[in-house]
Amino acid sequence: MTIKRLVLIVSTLIAIGLATLSLVSSWQKPQFQSRLELYQTNISLQAQAWQPEDGDNLQPLRQAILEERPLENATKQYQDAKESVQTNIDKVQTQITQLSSPANITPPPKPIPQDTLDTGTSPEVKLQQLRQSLKQQQKLLAELDLRLGILQAQQGQQDAALKTWDEVQGLVKTDKPTISGEFIETATVLNGIWSEPARILPDAQQLIQKNLDGWFRYTALIQLYQLQQRPEPLAAIKAEQQEAAAQAVFKLTLIGIIPALAALIGTILLIFLFSQRLLKGKEALIAQNGDLVWSTPWDVETIIQVFVVGFFFMGQVFVPFLLLILPIPRPITDVRLQAVSVLVSYLLVAAGALFVMYLSIKRFFPLPRLWFKFQLRDNWFLWGLGGYCAALPIVVVVSLINQKLWQGQGGSNPLLQLALESQDFVALGIFFSTAAIAAPLFEEILFRGFLLPSLTRYIPVWGAILASSFLFAIAHLSLSEVLPLTALGMVLGVVYTRSRNLLAPMLLHSLWNSGTLLSLFLLGSSN
Repeated sequence: MTIKRLVLIVSTLIAIGLATLSLVSSWQKPQFQSRLELYQTNISLQAQAWQPEDGDNLQPLRQAILEERPLENATKQYQDAKESVQTNIDKVQTQITQLSSPANITPPPKPIPQDTLDTGTSPEVKLQQLRQSLKQQQKLLAELDLRLGILQAQQGQQDAALKTWDEVQGLVKTDKPTISGEFIETATVLNGIWSEPARILPDAQQLIQKNLDGWFRYTALIQLYQLQQRPEPLAAIKAEQQEAAAQAVFKLTLIGIIPALAALIGTILLIFLFSQRLLKGKEALIAQNGDLVWSTPWDVETIIQVFVVGFFFMGQVFVPFLLLILPIPRPITDVRLQAVSVLVSYLLVAAGALFVMYLSIKRFFPLPRLWFKFQLRDNWFLWGLGGYCAALPIVVVVSLINQKLWQGQGGSNPLLQLALESQDFVALGIFFSTAAIAAPLFEEILFRGFLLPSLTRYIPVWGAILASSFLFAIAHLSLSEVLPLTALGMVLGVVYTRSRNLLAPMLLHSLWNSGTLLSLFLLGSSN
């Protein structure tokens, strides 16, 4: 055995171990989907207040966009979210108790710049991270209780609402890490204005405006102004609510109707393609180039070298270490700097991985035909657009099943959270450059352009599509995303093997990421 092969074997084992640890640690993190559902609920609540001037003519549109029982559905969403957060709090408290035992007590560590849990840190640092995480979870729980109480009050459940707000007020009496006193005061304000008889605190309006947003703020302010018998502010806030509701309806149309139409087209397309496959066999469109394999001049050792050295170590070791030693103030709080950091990190990883791939296959140049094919004069646009429509219903169904399996756990891509909470157009443009341009170019060259064809040397084309899709999903290092990304990867693989043009899966990938970013921005702008 050569030294190079021995180093490659050891590196592969290390990469597998580190990837496994990352996946296991993601199991304890909440899914981004849970937060996304709350944002969707909030914008739906805001839209339900819409009362168009031309009510009769626009009533069908209102019924098509808005839910039939928005308050009941929102209440259930917030109750489920509250239970999930409480479960996370209980888990974190158990871990804190275990780490706080006498055997684990040592002098306190220096402050750390981040609050994500790291499986490689010492018990002292983990304890500090857990306490910070506990404070964040308790703050989120207080925010959920404030909103849940308003939902209950609007449905005539005053007793339940008062009890919910009492839970927020009760946090100050416990030995838990303190939440913001303003949340407790806001709970007192809400408790007062929905009580019988009502009690109005001096700072009620300021607290509501500061600690509530969207539909919840409008509802609380309307209740307050009605009690205060202030007709002018009441009329102004109702007019503002109508304007916000109209905007929410427009955003819901973009978020829901357009993807729904694309998914409908995709469903029809899938039925057509599979029906044609049954009737025409290998002459069907979906069977085009299905059995045509690439002539692969390199072996499995080259494949492993590209992914272990070029992709994994570049992305998980070299680039993070390079950024760590740079004189950059941490933590990065400015959203534009965060966006630039994400883009630069991604470009460095992509450049490193592609350079390693080039060095690994350079000796096989010129490559046989079909390798890394880019052809502008082709039907790649139709394959990419059709693939996007077909991927929507497939991934949606898989995601619904995935949600049932993971129950809100399993972690998510942190870029999604940044895009959701960023309302800076410059930052959003940089995020878009990363997700909709850089990611499709790099990932399709690596996973569809290199990995999938390379695997056809050892397994059939359909097996190569499945294996490359699974590795594509695993590379994102979030357990909750493995099934949906595997499904998306399979559509990408089918589109590439049938079109034999990398521009087709790149377009599909770009459309997918662009649609996700647009939806996140619209949801975030309404919350």
